[in-house]
Amino acid sequence: MRHVIFDLLNFLFPMYCPVCGTPMAIRKQVICLSCELKMPRAGYIDDAENPVAQLFWGRTKVELAVSFFRFEKGSKYQKLLHLLKYKGDKRMGIFLGQLLGAELLGSEFEQCDYILPVPLHPKKQKKRGFNQSEIIANGVSAVMGIPVETDFLYRDSDTDTQTRKSRFERFQNMENVFKINSLNIDIENCSVLLIDDVITTGSTLEACVETLLKQEGIKVYVATVACA
Repeated sequence: MRHVIFDLLNFLFPMYCPVCGTPMAIRKQVICLSCELKMPRAGYIDDAENPVAQLFWGRTKVELAVSFFRFEKGSKYQKLLHLLKYKGDKRMGIFLGQLLGAELLGSEFEQCDYILPVPLHPKKQKKRGFNQSEIIANGVSAVMGIPVETDFLYRDSDTDTQTRKSRFERFQNMENVFKINSLNIDIENCSVLLIDDVITTGSTLEACVETLLKQEGIKVYVATVACA
């Protein structure tokens, strides 16, 4: 009976891979297996001097920074993050987070005590209905078993979009944006994993790291789904 229902659902409501557009045989799949295997993985996990880590050199102290795949403009995979961020596809966010978490398993990242998603300003989160970084963080947590903490770091002001800003303008735009709510949780002498969707110049993440480093003995790790 299950097979009949499955075949009927597939006939009436076929599922297509958002990357290549081909029909998917398994309804639980988010993208087809072929596209998952062909994702342009960055392969930075074992490279402490990778391009993402280098974005923070001379700017702020990060223990290690990596991305799961390369966000190439015009790439078919660009749509995955767009579906999450602009179409509200939370299932996609969990999926991408799980891929990122699986990549981090067996690495130095496993020693982290908490996962902290980069926060949105409450006004923007209310308008969007969710924080894409938090959705990704939940996917990472499901794989790594590290708890997600959303109340410790918060965004104090609603900044302009970073699009079309220079690296210096992005830094100025993010200066003193993030604050710590130390009443909720004490993360002194802890290691935290900061999660975001995409890293470009690193200005947003740098601002988060600078705020977190005000806590005594804290170590900050950074991981994003993609790097542009």
